[in-house]
Amino acid sequence: MRVLVIEDDANMRLALDVALRGAGFAVDTAADLPEVDEALSVYAYDCAVVDRMLPAGDALDYVAARRRAGWRVPVLFLTGRSVPAERVAGLAWGDDYLGKPFALPELLARVGNLCRRGPAPPPAAVLRHAGVEVDADRYEARRDGRPLTLTGKEFAVLEALVAAGGEPVTRAALIAAGWDELVPPASNVLDVVIAQLRRKLGDPPVLHTVRGVGHHLG
Repeated sequence: MRVLVIEDDANMRLALDVALRGAGFAVDTAADLPEVDEALSVYAYDCAVVDRMLPAGDALDYVAARRRAGWRVPVLFLTGRSVPAERVAGLAWGDDYLGKPFALPELLARVGNLCRRGPAPPPAAVLRHAGVEVDADRYEARRDGRPLTLTGKEFAVLEALVAAGGEPVTRAALIAAGWDELVPPASNVLDVVIAQLRRKLGDPPVLHTVRGVGHHLG
């Protein structure tokens, strides 16, 4: 399994390189975003460990742009920006988020989990239900023909809801679609995304809550 580490601090970059190699991963490192472009043009990765604040800017914006272009490599943000609002912003486009300082065994476990999961295969067809359309190949969503501008998490949750064809989707299933099993079902990250989706989908309301179960479209 090959991991790309993106970290501008030389000591931290070396420590991560040594620890991941010691755990059996193949590792490449980059100190800034131009090096990331070069690495991604050469190798396929099973996971990327990404510091957010880099000399070229916030790596969250970089990952978001890559996601919109169809990049599906699991991303773990490893950063000192770990207040709840920053974590929610990071999880909109990343797959996991770990604040500094961190416990090395936890980092290795999270990286291993993301590598085993691997990139999600793109769906083969456009999904439609209740006037909502999701095209995962093009990374586009629409309601009644109106384009929707969605974050990565919003897109993943909406895709799961549309795929269910109106049947209720549990909180656990929606969290699994957009995050991973390390996010507890009681976490409010899903509630934030559901509220954002309702606002973006507009009126009349099409996204409904089934108390004690989850959510559905219809």
